[in-house]
Amino acid sequence: MNKVVVGAQWGDEGKAKITDLLAQNADLIIRYQGGCNAGHTVVAHNKTFKFHLIPSGILYKGKTCFIGAGTVILPEYFEEEIQGLIKEGIDVSGLKINPLASITMPYHTEVDGYSENTATKGKIGTTKKGIGPTYTDKMARIGLKVQDLYSPELSEKLDIILPLKNKTLKEVYGLKTYTKEEVLALCKKYAEIFKPYVCFDWQKVLEDAKRDKKAILFEGAQGVMLDIDYGTYPFVTSSNPIGGGAATGSGYGPAMIDEVIGVAKAYVTRVGEGPFVTELTDKTGDKIREIGHEYGVTTGRARRCGWFDAVIMKYAVLVGGLTSIALTKIDVFDTFDEIKVCTAYKDTRNGEIYTSYPTDVFIHKYLEPVYETHKGWGQDITGITEYGKLPENAKKYLARLEELLEVPISIVSVGPDREQTIFK
Repeated sequence: MNKVVVGAQWGDEGKAKITDLLAQNADLIIRYQGGCNAGHTVVAHNKTFKFHLIPSGILYKGKTCFIGAGTVILPEYFEEEIQGLIKEGIDVSGLKINPLASITMPYHTEVDGYSENTATKGKIGTTKKGIGPTYTDKMARIGLKVQDLYSPELSEKLDIILPLKNKTLKEVYGLKTYTKEEVLALCKKYAEIFKPYVCFDWQKVLEDAKRDKKAILFEGAQGVMLDIDYGTYPFVTSSNPIGGGAATGSGYGPAMIDEVIGVAKAYVTRVGEGPFVTELTDKTGDKIREIGHEYGVTTGRARRCGWFDAVIMKYAVLVGGLTSIALTKIDVFDTFDEIKVCTAYKDTRNGEIYTSYPTDVFIHKYLEPVYETHKGWGQDITGITEYGKLPENAKKYLARLEELLEVPISIVSVGPDREQTIFK
């Protein structure tokens, strides 16, 4: 079975742990979109590993891990991550890069930083890692792909790109421009960084895996609600984290996908700007944040926290193509007397009730959540590994979520370690 792991909320749902678990039974793991704006944390071998670009399946020996064509790669960050893994004794020989992946150049991070730092209204809250500007250039057909670093036509391509980039850098942003010699020197440096990992015969690797019926795991970054087309636009990422994005970003068509597992927390968090109807700015929100250690892997920013939102989750099931849910961090509620679930939104202007997700995010400031309340279970569940041994109230909570979302919860995570997982 070929599986896609998708973030079902606004990212940071615990995808890396679920990917890590599923990678045990996969032969080929493909990261299909995003860049180093993604922060994944995996606890393994009594160590904590923080991933940004490299598929978390790299922790298993004998696996092939691909950084797909739909990704954007910041070379310096990639090198830092590789060196960190090598230092920990992790074998990175199974890592491969699709030569069609795009490169984040220094001017991309500079533009990203400028745009965020100077924004007054409409601030997105990006990680300032140059992801958006890299995708912008990709779509404008003036980006650099990994394969360009090794092309005899690189110099000619820069003759086309640089005049356009420098004009924009100077006249729009007031930033430094780049000479051709500077960019060629950067490209030479990047070619050396990527050289051990670039897979020019990627088509053969994918064809062989397909022919041999290898188990393939597609790893997404961010989450459905950050999707460039279906998320809370414009407060979104610049790629397609949804299940369909796996087909465009990996090199495999949709017929290769058997399951799409949506990872969701038992509550909701968000980093950065944008609407968040169930956000809690009170002591309850603070309690969730502290127990759940809700701080960004990439930025260190405190995450915004709120109750589980079944409205966005039903939407995620639809547009994300989810066939089941992996629910994480349910143990955060071990000391809660009551747990709330948002089942609808109410428009404070006219009393209208929304049970389907309203995509116009600029009306969300007028919406308030309609909650149902569930009793807590009042005990530590972090050592439970069988579904039947969960407290009755925890099972009732999970059953209600399945009823609301109309898809099964296939995995329940009760802690950060691999062993703290219930396969239902």
